[in-house]
Amino acid sequence: MIDASDLALLSEGLRSAMQESPSADALDAALIELGWHDLLEDSPDEAVALVFGLLGETGAHAPVLNDVLLHAMRRPPGGVVALKEDGLAFGRPCEPSPGGLDPALGLTRAEWEPLTDEALAAGRRALGFQIVGAGRTMLALAREHALARTQFGRQVASFQAVRHRLAETLVALEAAQAALEHAGDPMTAMLGKALAGRAGLTAMRHCQQVLAGIGFTAEHRFHTFARRVLVLDDLLGSASALTGQIGGSLRADGRAPRLVDL
Repeated sequence: MIDASDLALLSEGLRSAMQESPSADALDAALIELGWHDLLEDSPDEAVALVFGLLGETGAHAPVLNDVLLHAMRRPPGGVVALKEDGLAFGRPCEPSPGGLDPALGLTRAEWEPLTDEALAAGRRALGFQIVGAGRTMLALAREHALARTQFGRQVASFQAVRHRLAETLVALEAAQAALEHAGDPMTAMLGKALAGRAGLTAMRHCQQVLAGIGFTAEHRFHTFARRVLVLDDLLGSASALTGQIGGSLRADGRAPRLVDL
């Protein structure tokens, strides 16, 4: 368990590294320097929530999902793990992949090896936190725009329809965050990733509406996070696919498991 004051300092250092590193490989090295591997070994739940949440919020990328999967499989960090049977993986070193939906992720191909249930759960939880982080930044961008712009002589943020979209986005993100924080087994991790994917897509849809035309431009930051959410949602099971799997499992078992001990 990381002390609250230490966590705040670590968060500040990680955010600075993500904002200042000129490339994914540079950030990968900076995270190692900041103790990412030790943190993952000593406090994996907190490490994943913090690092991947910040990766989502800042829009930065480092191929550290590989480390999460390797740790769950009891292997040393620093390698590359395929996420799908076709070998799709986060490259290390990270070479941008031109033509892709999100070239900065540097998706490449690696030798496929089926992931263990523990690795799948850990990976889904990490991706979920990153999606939620990206959703929070999209929400912040939309809120900032709504507060700054006026229409019909009124602040855009004063319109009820705009407020409803932003509120619905916040509720979806907070629900996903809570589910991910309590995910302790493959089923709850699957649920957390599904909720995160849905929340990310909700944020993308509603915030695009609030931002209106400026949200479609390459000059605005919104598209960076929207693209990131679309790609991350598809990795290790999309929201729609995981929801179907969860439903099938519940029907087969004939009961719903306890997700959180109250």
